[in-house]
Amino acid sequence: MKALGRTPGIRILALLICGIAALRARALAVNLPQADGLESGYRQMYQLDFEGALGAFGQWQRLHPEDPLGPASEAAGTLFAELNRLGILEAQFFVEDESFLGRKGRRPDPDARARFDAALRRSEALARVRIAADPRDTEALFALTLDSGLQADYLSLIENRNLAALGPTRRATEWAQKLLAVDPEYGDAYLATGLSKYLIGSSSAPVRWILSIGGFSADKHQGIRELEWTARSGRYLAPFARLLLAVAYLREHDGARARHMLAELRDEFPQNPLYAREIARIDASRN
Repeated sequence: MKALGRTPGIRILALLICGIAALRARALAVNLPQADGLESGYRQMYQLDFEGALGAFGQWQRLHPEDPLGPASEAAGTLFAELNRLGILEAQFFVEDESFLGRKGRRPDPDARARFDAALRRSEALARVRIAADPRDTEALFALTLDSGLQADYLSLIENRNLAALGPTRRATEWAQKLLAVDPEYGDAYLATGLSKYLIGSSSAPVRWILSIGGFSADKHQGIRELEWTARSGRYLAPFARLLLAVAYLREHDGARARHMLAELRDEFPQNPLYAREIARIDASRN
């Protein structure tokens, strides 16, 4: 088991876990009739303003106490604030296998973990009530997808337990598939399928085989096309799709396209220093 954990393929799986969870974190506001409050919170997350994002998510919960997306969003904001504090949100961190596999033990904040777990429990309880009443409830399906994805994210990226994260990752995929069965035209959902296809398609043959048994599809080029579609047409996920494309382009040694994507993000979210930092790394590598 330890040998598997040292392979680039398992590192790619961990990025898949992160991407799925991050997708759920940003996808929650899509197609909701009263999305303004959540949308504001997610845009603040793009700016790395986690205090503001958590404030917006808290306000949403006070106004919509039966909505599972409120506590799910709180869990997402809490987790991504912790990922940022620990330096795990750097795009380059996910491009270099050695950086990922050689990362040292982290010291997570136990209070943040307690808030994270409590928010996930509230979200799941609310979502299951709504699913019992209406199995086609897209908000509840999103919330349950997010809950499982964030659990996988914490296990993989903070606790460095990639194999343990497979179970919640599989559950997240199953909920996402149920959502797409309800609404196959839900455009932003193709970010999840595109990310999965690209990353699994980029892994080694043995890892592709193992993950295909778990229901993951492998098609690197189709994955990139689906990410590009979301980057062009996504209502709320377009910025996140551009970030994922930048990572994909860097992995494919296409620095020019990666730089273009990051420049768009830098201009749209100037308070987030990560985009400019990655552009500087790309420029330095050309010299």
